[in-house]
Amino acid sequence: MDSPNLANFSMRSCLLFATLLVSSVSFSVAEVHFHEFVIQARPVKRLCRTHSTITVNGQFPGPTLAVRDGDSLVITAINRARYNVTLHWHGVRQLRNPWADGPEYVTQCPIQPGGTYTYRFTIQNQEGTLWWHAHSKWLRATVYGALIIFPKLGSHYPFPMPKREFPLLLGEWFDRNPMDVLKQALFTGAAPNVSDAYTINGQPGDLYRCSSKGTAVFPAIPGETILLRIINAALNQELFFSVANHQMTVVGVDAAYTRPFATNVIMIGPGQTTNVLITANQAPGRYYMAARAYDTAQNAAFDNTTTTAILQYISTSGSGGQGQSSRPILPILPAYNDTTTATAFTASLRSPGKINVPTQIDENLFFTVGLGLLNCSNPNSPRCQGPNGTRFAASVNNVSFVFPTTNSLMQAYYQGVPGVFTTDFPPVPPIPFNYTGNVSRGLWQPVKATKLYKLKYGSRVQLVFQDTSIVTTEDHPMHLHGYSFAVVGTGFGNFDPINDPPKFNLIDPPLRNTIGSTPGGWAAIRFVADNPGVWLMHCHIDAHLVIGLGMSFLVENGVGELQSVIPPPPDLPRC
Repeated sequence: MDSPNLANFSMRSCLLFATLLVSSVSFSVAEVHFHEFVIQARPVKRLCRTHSTITVNGQFPGPTLAVRDGDSLVITAINRARYNVTLHWHGVRQLRNPWADGPEYVTQCPIQPGGTYTYRFTIQNQEGTLWWHAHSKWLRATVYGALIIFPKLGSHYPFPMPKREFPLLLGEWFDRNPMDVLKQALFTGAAPNVSDAYTINGQPGDLYRCSSKGTAVFPAIPGETILLRIINAALNQELFFSVANHQMTVVGVDAAYTRPFATNVIMIGPGQTTNVLITANQAPGRYYMAARAYDTAQNAAFDNTTTTAILQYISTSGSGGQGQSSRPILPILPAYNDTTTATAFTASLRSPGKINVPTQIDENLFFTVGLGLLNCSNPNSPRCQGPNGTRFAASVNNVSFVFPTTNSLMQAYYQGVPGVFTTDFPPVPPIPFNYTGNVSRGLWQPVKATKLYKLKYGSRVQLVFQDTSIVTTEDHPMHLHGYSFAVVGTGFGNFDPINDPPKFNLIDPPLRNTIGSTPGGWAAIRFVADNPGVWLMHCHIDAHLVIGLGMSFLVENGVGELQSVIPPPPDLPRC
């Protein structure tokens, strides 16, 4: 069964937030939220066909979690599916608690079919929109949901209170089992088949076959302001999003407030969230919300379809507004390869005021990120269907990340189990080259390994992501678990360590947990390594993660209990 229309969340969220503001007391009262997430296959019909789809509590998308800053969550995951599974609470900092982070074979072994595991964690100094999703191969295609964090009791948004708000989850739909799509790609070594549709709150929308009846509809009363909490849960695609005839005001990204700015379109990468305000100031009627691909890879297949939902004006009595029978107006979206628009949007993001950015750097890291090719001893065989008889790979600093299979990285580190990983991940590329130029084919083949980079507690880190032209330049949305970071600079071409840092924004850069590497360019971030544990960093294009575009940091304990990882829970899954 499908989940109810997430527009219904508007009333519940407004009632919850109104409750938060009723009291004029200055203290906050944290709550503990208990949930059971039953992961199981259920029939879901899309594009005229019914599939046995992995869902949570029978819902697709899964349940929306609504909490306040300071609240704790206790979520028992019950695996009734036929696949191993884990859940990741994307963007939650999980201070001293990697055991609740979720990526399989990194912080935990997966929950096996028939097994359970209870995730216990607290939201600390975070407000805005995050989300949760499976972190086990391609189960994320359908196992995901919104995580809404309201301000503490007595606090409020740093912008005018909207009349209502909606979570809006952008996704991808495959007209077959996504796990079979992945299995085929991993066997052949070729690129995986692209999705058959994009979705908004699980529904493809009016432009796809057999889909109009389920199109998500968001009601609006003329004159009111609405907060849209937009989440890109798509498996493999950055997306442009717009609302016909309505200007959006961006007020937050990745559970961090931003300096408000107006825009007609946003670009949002997989893993990212963006909060926007819209005002229902147009003629009463029906207006399409729409999303389609922003594609930066050259000569690569992508899903070029468009998903839609409807912003529908209603009267104060709840009845429909004018023009309900007419076809909604469709927004003008940028061209698929419009990097100029995408870059301008990203460059407009700023924190509301001065933030604490490290200025003295202890660890200066330079990571090349991109694709590669593995040569085959028997080219063009069934297992070598990549370009010129190779297999696709991906890497960071020429290391193609290999997930362990006998233990998780965090469990092995905590228990002192040898042989699971090494700590010699290179801080810079082993061989410098013209990263965005004509790269010698001798540099196209990465090395497969499970290497971690060790950071001392409290280290001040600068990390530059450098895209490469190996196979193709591309925007790689890089996600760092366990941390938010300041995006201090971006640019095209090769990063210049002499001339680019003086241009960094060290005053009010945006805070994010996922940032694109800039196609054919670079992005620089800074953070303080004040969260001990093993933390995965990876491209949130899942087709790239499974072929090695990731690595992990090992942040050592500091001094004393408050700077050390808490003990593992007794029900932590075993491999």
